[in-house]
Amino acid sequence: MEKERETLQSWKERVGHELDVVVAFWLEHSHDQEHGGFFTCLGRDGQVYDDLKYVWLQGRQVWMYCRLYRKLERFRRPELLNAAKAGGEFLLRYARVAPPAKKCAFVLTRDGRPVKVQRTIFSECFYTMAMNELWRVTGDAQYQSEAVEMMDQIVHWVREDPSGLGRPQLPGAPASESMAVPMVLLSLVEQLGEADEELAGSYAELGDWCAGRILRHVQRGGQAVLENVSEDGEELSGCLGRHQNPGHALEAGWFLLRHTTRRGDPKLRAHVIDKFLLLPFRSGWDPDHGGLFYFQDADGLCPTQLEWAMKLWWPHSEAMIAFLMGYSESGDSALLKIFYQVAEYTFRRFRDPEYGEWFGYLNREGKVALTIKGGPFKGCFHVPRCLAMCEEMLSDLLSRLAPASAPAAALSARSPPADPARRGPPRAGARPAIGPARPAERPYPALGPPCAWPSRREGGPGGRARRRALPAGGRARRAPPLPPPSPRSGTQI
Repeated sequence: MEKERETLQSWKERVGHELDVVVAFWLEHSHDQEHGGFFTCLGRDGQVYDDLKYVWLQGRQVWMYCRLYRKLERFRRPELLNAAKAGGEFLLRYARVAPPAKKCAFVLTRDGRPVKVQRTIFSECFYTMAMNELWRVTGDAQYQSEAVEMMDQIVHWVREDPSGLGRPQLPGAPASESMAVPMVLLSLVEQLGEADEELAGSYAELGDWCAGRILRHVQRGGQAVLENVSEDGEELSGCLGRHQNPGHALEAGWFLLRHTTRRGDPKLRAHVIDKFLLLPFRSGWDPDHGGLFYFQDADGLCPTQLEWAMKLWWPHSEAMIAFLMGYSESGDSALLKIFYQVAEYTFRRFRDPEYGEWFGYLNREGKVALTIKGGPFKGCFHVPRCLAMCEEMLSDLLSRLAPASAPAAALSARSPPADPARRGPPRAGARPAIGPARPAERPYPALGPPCAWPSRREGGPGGRARRRALPAGGRARRAPPLPPPSPRSGTQI
C-alpha cells in the first residue's frame, strides 16, 4: 500500500509540475495584446509563425483558462481570468460570420475578419464551452445566454436540419455518421449540466441519445470501434467504413465513463471499459516502438492517410485520462498499469524540457517530426486538460488511501470534494481505499434499435418544446459559486 501511495504521489507531483510549465508557455507566448484573442501557431520556442486565429482553438483556450481558474487554487489569479475574458470578448465580436446567424468561422485574421468556414459544428461547440465556463467564473448572464442559444442551434443542426451548415447533399455520398459528432455533443451536455439541475434535466434525453449513437460504433461483434458508421448504425464499405482512430475511441471512452457515472450504470461502465478503453489500446499500441498509432484499418490493410503511423500528442493525452479514470471508477489495477505505461511514454517522448509544452507530432519511432508547439489543430487544450484532470484524479485516489485514523480536516485539506457530476451523492460510512465510486443507481434506458430515440420534433427532453428560455430581459440565473479549489504544494507560476 505504501509503495502504491508513493507511486501515485510521484505522478501527482510530476503532472502538477508539468501543468505549471505548460500553462506558463501559453501565458507567455500566445496572448495578442493588440487585437485580443490568442495566437496558436507557435514554434518550439513560442515564436509566432502565423497570426491566423482558429475559432475552435480560441474557444478551447478560453475554456481551459476558466477551468483552471475555477478548479485549481494556484491558477486563481487575475491574469488568467483577464486573459480568458479578453478571449471571450474576441469571440463575441468576431466568431460569428454574419450575426445574428449562429454559424461561426473556422479561421479569422488577426484582427477578426473571417477567412474560412467549415461545414461542421466544432467551432460552435467550443464557442459554447467557452461561454458557459466564462459564465461560471464571472457570473455574467450574457455568456450563459450565448451558450444556451448556441447549444440549441447545434442540436437543431444535428437532429433536425443540417442545411444551415451549408453542406450539400450529394447523391453519391454515403449517409454516414462520424463518432465525433455525438462525442462533442455529449461533452456539451456534461458542460452545461454541471451543478445545474434544470439544464441537466432538460438535456438528459440528449445525453442518452449521444451515448447510444457512440455505442453504435462498436462493430464486428464487439471486436472493433469504427470511426464512421451508416446513419442506421451499420458498417460502411470501403476505407471510410474500415477507418479507426484509437485516440478518438479512448476519448469517447472517458466521455462515456462520465455519462455512466451520472446515470449510475455499472454494467454499462464495464462495457465501456472493455470496448472503448481496452479494445482500442490493444489494437492501437505499437508493439515495436510504443505509442498509439494515429489511424488504423480494421482489416489490417495499409491506411491511406500519410500520417497513419505517426504518434500525436492528443491521443496519448486522452489515453492518460481514460485509463486513470477507468481505474478510479472500477478499481481494476490493470487499468492503472496501462496508465503508467502510456504516461511514461508520453512524458519521455512528447514533453520539451528546454522550452516547455509538448511536441505534437512524432514519427513512428517516437522521434520529433515537427518542432512546432501549436498550429491550426494544436492549441492550449489537450495537454493542459489532461494534466489538470490527472492531477485531480490522483489527488482523489491518494485521499482514498489516507489512513483511517487521519482527522477529517486533514483529509479535506489533501483533496478537493468529489465533483457531484462525477461521483454522485456522498454515502454514509467509509469509502473503500481504492475502488469504484458508487453513485446512486438510476435506471438507464435500454439502448434500442438504431434511431429509436425520440427526436426534438417529438418533444423529447432537450427538444425545442423543452427549450430552457431565459427570463425576460435575458437575465440568467446567478452562476454557481466557485467550488473550493484543489491545493497543491510545489512550483507556483
